[in-house]
Amino acid sequence: MNGPSRDSDSPGFRDAARWYASKDRPKPVRDRFAKLARLRELGVEPYGHAFDRSHDLRSVFAAFEEAEAATGAAADEATDGAADGEGPPELGGVRVAGRILSYRNLGGSAFAHIGDRDGRLQIHLRRNLLGDEGSALMDLLDLGDWVGVEGTLFRTRRGEVTVRAESLHLLTKTLRPLPFGKEEVGEDGRRVVHSGFKDPASRYRQRYADLAVNPEVREVFRIRARVVTELRRWLDARGFLEVETPILQPLYGGALARPFSTYHHRLDRKMFLRIADELYLKRLIVGNLDRVYEIGHDFRNEGIDRTHNPEFTMLELYSAFADYEEVMELTEMMLGDVAREVMGTTRFEYDGTVVDLAAPWTRIRWDDAFLEATGLDPRRAAEEELRALAKETGRADADELSRVQLLDTLFSDRVEGRITDPVFVYGHPIEMSPLAKPMRGEPEYAERFEVIVCGFELVNAFSELNDPAEQWNRFAAQQRLREAGDQEAMEIDEDYVRALEYGLPPTGGFGLGVDRLVMLFTGQTSIRDVVLFPILRPEEGRS
Repeated sequence: MNGPSRDSDSPGFRDAARWYASKDRPKPVRDRFAKLARLRELGVEPYGHAFDRSHDLRSVFAAFEEAEAATGAAADEATDGAADGEGPPELGGVRVAGRILSYRNLGGSAFAHIGDRDGRLQIHLRRNLLGDEGSALMDLLDLGDWVGVEGTLFRTRRGEVTVRAESLHLLTKTLRPLPFGKEEVGEDGRRVVHSGFKDPASRYRQRYADLAVNPEVREVFRIRARVVTELRRWLDARGFLEVETPILQPLYGGALARPFSTYHHRLDRKMFLRIADELYLKRLIVGNLDRVYEIGHDFRNEGIDRTHNPEFTMLELYSAFADYEEVMELTEMMLGDVAREVMGTTRFEYDGTVVDLAAPWTRIRWDDAFLEATGLDPRRAAEEELRALAKETGRADADELSRVQLLDTLFSDRVEGRITDPVFVYGHPIEMSPLAKPMRGEPEYAERFEVIVCGFELVNAFSELNDPAEQWNRFAAQQRLREAGDQEAMEIDEDYVRALEYGLPPTGGFGLGVDRLVMLFTGQTSIRDVVLFPILRPEEGRS
């Protein structure tokens, strides 16, 4: 259900009142709009400006129990569903607000539950306490409406803390019914909500409704916020400086990916949304900011699947005087510490498998992992062998891929899915790593590692290349690949080479997929379930 499109000739586009009252609208919407009109006839403003709360709903319970303990009284008031009852005095006065989650109008009184971000509280409405306006309002409420209540707290005979409302304020009248599901209370007293909002695409598209009716979805995003907070706190405590680098860039780089492009009219130049933070962060190391990090959004114009969204969140950090071995140790320590702080454990069940982030993690050479999974030695296999294997794996574009792309896609398709516990896969072929230093004693390999866990890449890290002449040669090789048709290859970034000419000290750096870390912590198998507003196909058949 939704309003008319802008290219329609509907009456709603010209006049909202006529649109909401028309038979083109679903009956629940028409009924709620009629209540809205009746509220205004009564002089009740259905869209409030503010409400001064004394408590959020979670803190009400602690305040009530503290008051009970102080007085030694335990209220034994009206049974749920009853309008009247005698008992000990009520405890404490409160002003609370929330969305109506349940509503039972019993005539002379009503019981309802209201909810906010973290809590749920019962309210008891009595017509003889609320007066004429409050009594009229009781008949015009619907599930989903936002209300404010002022009153006293008591405990029902069933033990439920409840507000006896002395005043009732409508804060927002909803016109569209939320997709509430069935609610059950188990033998252990826990409330279980079976959502009526099951279609994944609708949930992602209407995340506001998804959050409103599914407490477990709100919990995922609370955990996400804590993950970001703890990553930041961990790095700050170790002397890393949080910085911000450009999202809109004249030249993209730092990864092998196709960018999104736009145009700056005043400067008369094409611009790009960044695909990585790397090249700007390393410029800051050149500028003597020797430990830096950024948590921010990157954008890659690529496919969408369970671990890829075109807009995603990365943590990138760079530490002067470190190499990839030191960054491995930092990675184990940081992710283990953050897991314990946020989740209370390093062990998680993900897609039916138990995963443990406690150090130490297994280390395996890239070549060895590739050979074990594919049966091909990546250094000796002919390009046509790699291409044939890619076709066998199901890559429809195998004929269009370069050798480097074949190695990369085969590793993703054949190797990563075999790995469950966190593994450092290190020593990638140097041609796959245009920003990494060559491995000491083995220049055909890079001082690079990836962390693979639960079948996906979580971290990518290097000993950073700091030789400006060699970096120019690597960029030039990328440019040749680009001219040959590889749209993910890099261009030559002359300003970055100039920065290297001023001197980049030995540096270790890494990039962590924050969305994927949250997936691991929360057991979500699709990145769309940890991104508030994921990118989706255009909506069709809106109703």
